Amino acid sequence: MIEYIKGELAEVTPALAVVDCQGIGYGISISLNTYSEIQGKKDVKLWIYEAIREDAHQLFGFASKLERDLFVQLISVSGIGGNTARMILSALTPSELYEVISTGNEKVLKTVKGIGLKTAQRIIVDLKDKIVSVEGATTTVMPGKKAEDSLNKEVFDEALAALSMLGFPPAPSHKVVSAILKEEPTLPVEQVIKQALKRL
Repeated sequence: MIEYIKGELAEVTPALAVVDCQGIGYGISISLNTYSEIQGKKDVKLWIYEAIREDAHQLFGFASKLERDLFVQLISVSGIGGNTARMILSALTPSELYEVISTGNEKVLKTVKGIGLKTAQRIIVDLKDKIVSVEGATTTVMPGKKAEDSLNKEVFDEALAALSMLGFPPAPSHKVVSAILKEEPTLPVEQVIKQALKRL
């Protein structure tokens, strides 16, 4: 079992990080929260969850143990797989997710793509008592970096690529990302994706 991977950040997109560890490049699926934490860094340490199936071996990586713990608790809920859990952790920070579950706020959970009322209720019922174990852990919320106008195209392309990797079709993604950047041209890519996840 891999506990964490520490190495040089060779590549990073809002959905995937490639970490070079002793000459081996590990492709690790990440959330937007982790992307916010590691972008711009040379060396990183990601806490790992291994999802091993007959047809795939996928690594999920997290900037903090807290986020990984929340991920593990989310996938313990019936009907929640790794990609859905990552989607939830991309739409909400760990502290926001803790707040949503502990207060039983199913409306906020329903704003996440792929989460209907029944699934939101199941997450709250199943995790309300378990989630206490992560209470009090500190999370750092990265302030949004002001993007220069020249980076607008780069933000647009990165957001589209990330949404595509998360399984969204290009046409509606293109429309939504365009609308978001028209409203707020200086939004950093992770915020663009967070808003897009709520609109798609």
